[in-house]
Amino acid sequence: MTVIKQTKYFIYNSQGITNKEVNINFTIHSNNSIHIIHRAYTTQITQHRQGTHATKTKSAVQGGGKKPWKQKGTGKARAGSNRSPLWRGGGVVFGPKYRQYNKKINRKEKALAIQSCLENRNSNIIIMNNDFIRDFSQPKTQLILKTLKNWGVNNQNKILIVIKTKNQNLYLSTRNIPNINITLAQHLNIRSILLAQTILISVDSIPIIERCI
Repeated sequence: MTVIKQTKYFIYNSQGITNKEVNINFTIHSNNSIHIIHRAYTTQITQHRQGTHATKTKSAVQGGGKKPWKQKGTGKARAGSNRSPLWRGGGVVFGPKYRQYNKKINRKEKALAIQSCLENRNSNIIIMNNDFIRDFSQPKTQLILKTLKNWGVNNQNKILIVIKTKNQNLYLSTRNIPNINITLAQHLNIRSILLAQTILISVDSIPIIERCI
């Protein structure tokens, strides 16, 4: 069973001053949502596994069609193929085979996991006004560093910035800061939320996050 939990946040400008508030409605599980978050996380990370590992069995190894020596009379152990797993250059027994590790998760369950995770991380969330994005008329790394300092955010920590639309100047401004990750609201994923120590969300991306369920 799901419930809607409303959380109030202050909206900050680039100077670190706040004079407005906004409410975010998170749709979360009525009980513990840890199992849903775990399912969403494992589903995402397994989709990055290639699964192209493979070895050749006795039947797949080239050669070995002729019996190396006759069955009896040589004093040696009987052998039917020089591609037996007992031989050097032979096949592999019970080796890894190609497989797909992909798991499936329902769309609504994934959205529920994202909102539950955000609600659990509410103390690490900072809401920034839309003017902050518009300030980047050109790439300015010093501006983003100064703004983070005004917000009391350590730029050595992992920071996730969630915005509504692409902003090339903002991307170029943060490209030289290794711990900052920028994502669009519609592409928000569970792994990015869990890895981030601070989450910055623009005001105009809040409706997209609320509508993801």
